[in-house]
Amino acid sequence: RPQKRSENAPGQKVSKVNAHSDHLLKKKKKKILFFKSSLSNQLSDLIYIFFTTSLFSKETGKRTSPCQSYRMADLLCSEVEQMFCFSFCRRSSFEDVCSKMVSKEQNYRHSKSFLQKHPMLQPRMRSILLDWLIEVSEAYKLHRQTFYLAQDYFDRFMLTQANVEKGILQLIGITCLFIASKMEEACPPKLSEMAYVTAGTYFENEILQMELIILKALCWNLCPETAVSWLKLYFQIASMNANSDLLESQFSQDTYIQMTRLLDLCILNINSLDFKYRVLAASVLCHFLQQEEVEELSGLSRDAIQPCINWMAPFVESMSRFGRATIRDFSKINDDRHNIQTHTDYMSMLDDASENEVNSQFLTPPSSTEKTSTR
Repeated sequence: RPQKRSENAPGQKVSKVNAHSDHLLKKKKKKILFFKSSLSNQLSDLIYIFFTTSLFSKETGKRTSPCQSYRMADLLCSEVEQMFCFSFCRRSSFEDVCSKMVSKEQNYRHSKSFLQKHPMLQPRMRSILLDWLIEVSEAYKLHRQTFYLAQDYFDRFMLTQANVEKGILQLIGITCLFIASKMEEACPPKLSEMAYVTAGTYFENEILQMELIILKALCWNLCPETAVSWLKLYFQIASMNANSDLLESQFSQDTYIQMTRLLDLCILNINSLDFKYRVLAASVLCHFLQQEEVEELSGLSRDAIQPCINWMAPFVESMSRFGRATIRDFSKINDDRHNIQTHTDYMSMLDDASENEVNSQFLTPPSSTEKTSTR
């Protein structure tokens, strides 16, 4: 009899899980179908199919592990809500959309003060790590948003820790990229591929252990508005006309990759954490568009943007000396090439910008023949 009970128990448990999963599916389906009349049928159907197949297994009745699902139901509904707002951007107020994104940004805090908690770390170590993550992102054809998610996870995680040794930075960095790729990519790299790029320094089980540590430290808050997402939104709005569709790219891809190159360079410098992501994005845009136009579309005042524009000037000069970026070709990727993260010699550009920054602080006084007469 005890043996028979143990055989029945799994079956009973599965039925309970199935009932619970069906209840959640119905609840989330109502929320998704609410937007179906406003979005394309293909899009909403695709989201619902992805949700049902990724979160629950109908055969086993088991829920996927937290490391796989990442609460996909809430995340997908959040993305649908954001696209719903964007699709009605022309009829409703763009300020309402931005205010929602700003309120979301308030929940994600980053600060360069985390270095004070880690006496053994130097600002350049962060730059080297992020530069390497950009390199890995290009190797695996990851999107720009994936890298910027990883950067955000890393900076926020370090703010929750203390006395982290430099030998573990690479493990933290590659784990952040691993999490970000599962959040953003349709086909994220395998765990073995992430371990491979560390050249045998770290193994798969160490990445999985660090993954749980990071997720717990971040309280599973994995959907920030990144600097590149703000930049893309601002540039899209600036490029639209009365008949444009916000959900389709309206901007020049060549100009966009010049902007993202500047943003990449700036984000490697730890002083970029002095500014909010939307201020960084708006400041980058000011170097390509009229500042008055950027202020109007971003809703940011001149006083909010100007300090960041001034700080960014040496990076703009350095980037101009290294030539223009070009759109790279990737196999099986055509229309989305500009959204793939690419790497260049960022560390040399960063060193050049740092020298310009120092020189600008100690300007050489003009010679007596160059001084204007006051008589």
